[in-house]
Amino acid sequence: MFEIDYQKKIGDITSWIRETVIRAGFDSVIIAISGGIDSAVALSLAVKALGPEHVYVLMLPYGKLSDTHTEDAKSVIEHAGIPGKNIFLQDIHYQVDTMSEDIPLSEHIRRGNIMARVRMMYLYDLAKKHNVLVVGTENKSEYYLGYFTRFGDEASDIEPIRSLYKTQIWEMAKVLGVPEKIITKAPTAGLWEEQTDEKEFGFSYRDADKILYHYFEEYLPKEGIISLGLDATLVENVLKRVNQNDFKHHLPYVFS
Repeated sequence: MFEIDYQKKIGDITSWIRETVIRAGFDSVIIAISGGIDSAVALSLAVKALGPEHVYVLMLPYGKLSDTHTEDAKSVIEHAGIPGKNIFLQDIHYQVDTMSEDIPLSEHIRRGNIMARVRMMYLYDLAKKHNVLVVGTENKSEYYLGYFTRFGDEASDIEPIRSLYKTQIWEMAKVLGVPEKIITKAPTAGLWEEQTDEKEFGFSYRDADKILYHYFEEYLPKEGIISLGLDATLVENVLKRVNQNDFKHHLPYVFS
């Protein structure tokens, strides 16, 4: 169900990036590079579309927690051929700790939301400084599952990979030549020790994507998806998360 012509899709996306950036009156973009696969794919597409000299990158580690991810981010940036003058790094440890000093360490989500929003403030300030657009790194799976922080990692000017499920991102990364260690590492937002996306979900992206595809692309109800032989509890859990986070796609509520 996820088979597509990845070479053609890459060509379509890069053309769209180039046309969208130019139409908006810009010639360059900036991307926050986390060391994960989504930002690596988005970076590769932007470089193909605009050339490395027109792509700025920003790494936003949180102290020692991000050491491994920062090294991975550097390898992605090097692989993409980004010139040194376009590479920036800002440790957000002090700012996040100052803003969250009254939040218990056990409240991971609150602290994680602050991290995401602090990162976006730095990213947009740098975008303004260099007169560039912000490239988002959200995929379709994260969007449907509501796995994002509003006004944080959700914020962007253009979204080149939101039409692709996580399963497709992995495949596209191979075609783009993204380093293998980035493709095989466990997806994580890097918000606390040993945090991974799939631990938070309680299910894998590959399992979720099948259900999301049937639900959103084929418009099958829960019972119809289960009738295909998929585990009923898994289907229930995936769609429960979808429904619990659907409000994020409709805010703000506006009186008219």
